[in-house]
Amino acid sequence: MPQVETLILANHAEAVNGLLYISGGGWTDHWRPQMPDGQTPISNLGIGVGILVPWGETNRKHKITLRIESEDGGPELAQLEGEIEVGRPPGIPEGIDQRAVLGINANLQFPSSGGYRIVAECRESKKSVSFRVHDSAPPNMRPA
Repeated sequence: MPQVETLILANHAEAVNGLLYISGGGWTDHWRPQMPDGQTPISNLGIGVGILVPWGETNRKHKITLRIESEDGGPELAQLEGEIEVGRPPGIPEGIDQRAVLGINANLQFPSSGGYRIVAECRESKKSVSFRVHDSAPPNMRPA
């Protein structure tokens, strides 16, 4: 069964030629600016995902779902569904697992500050990462 092996929040994420490129990754707190007109600002974030696909599951399509939701079980902010299919490169020894990587970038409006999580699922494998949205500057950026 494919396994969600990696799930990371970042400022930007890209998957190029089987490699996952992360910029500003691993954060748990998002500090969004206050808009002068009181509107909810748009936040951009990157999401890096790695799926480990066992030898016997290669050359098959596997559904992947990625959700962004409130930690308290409120409504989903976003959901993305897709499929991956990992092949067996020529000459690879039998039994070697393969890895698929995805880099996703999103612009979202979080309805309020508080706790959120990103959930990645591939069949029965599920992984989540929690984070918090703050309506102020980071502590080291506040005026004295």
